Amino acid sequence: MNAFFYELNPVVQALLATCFTWALTAAGAAAVFLHRNPSRRILDAMLGFAAGVMIAASYWSLLAPAIEMSGGSFVPAAIGFMAGGLCLWGIDKVLPHLHPGFAMSEAEGIKTSWQRSVLLVLAITLHNIPEGLAVGVAFGAVAAEFPSASLGGAIALALGIGIQNFPEGLAVSMPLRREGLSRMKCFWWGQLSGVVEPMAGVLGAAAVLLFSPILPYALAFAAGAMIFVVIEELIPESQLGGNTDLATLGTLAGFTVMMTLDVALS
Repeated sequence: MNAFFYELNPVVQALLATCFTWALTAAGAAAVFLHRNPSRRILDAMLGFAAGVMIAASYWSLLAPAIEMSGGSFVPAAIGFMAGGLCLWGIDKVLPHLHPGFAMSEAEGIKTSWQRSVLLVLAITLHNIPEGLAVGVAFGAVAAEFPSASLGGAIALALGIGIQNFPEGLAVSMPLRREGLSRMKCFWWGQLSGVVEPMAGVLGAAAVLLFSPILPYALAFAAGAMIFVVIEELIPESQLGGNTDLATLGTLAGFTVMMTLDVALS
């Protein structure tokens, strides 16, 4: 299976990997079909876990390889990292969205008359853009044959992103259910929030293959974008229910899992 996957075109590899991460978003959204909502404690721990995975992936899978590809120079990584964070900051200011647990008056982005349910979906969709991009760039790096890039590392990144997508899908569908939408509509919108990942993954892999000199910048760009999402959204949301210790332990667990996956599979 590993040999077959390795022989595929890297853009196809990125597509399959991000379809996997999308599928786990859908699996999380499918939890809405259960009769009981998960407790706030469980949701906060899962959001913390997602934050930990993204923090670890940003360094182990993206920033460290970017620095190694640059011959130890920090300049490309620093430029790409800041560019990724600023890009997400710009999107955050423009794209209308609302984070779960907040009132409509606290919606961010351009003011709009869109329904609360749409704004909730867009908030999680924003999370998924850098995640899909990171996976795509990682597979593109393998195809570009950089010594610090490995298929195992790219697969580890896809696995880690996929695992933390489960609570993100849950974080969409459950609030929508509380808004009064049917379970099927909640699932539909929840899984739809992850559809941007295959798009961003294919785009990232293709861009690296066409312009391989940008690879260190692209890896760091994805890292900066993910760290912005973690600090701006995931960690604050995980603290809303008052379960701060549980959310923090979840973050530590997520970081450990992602670090282990990257080191073990690279």
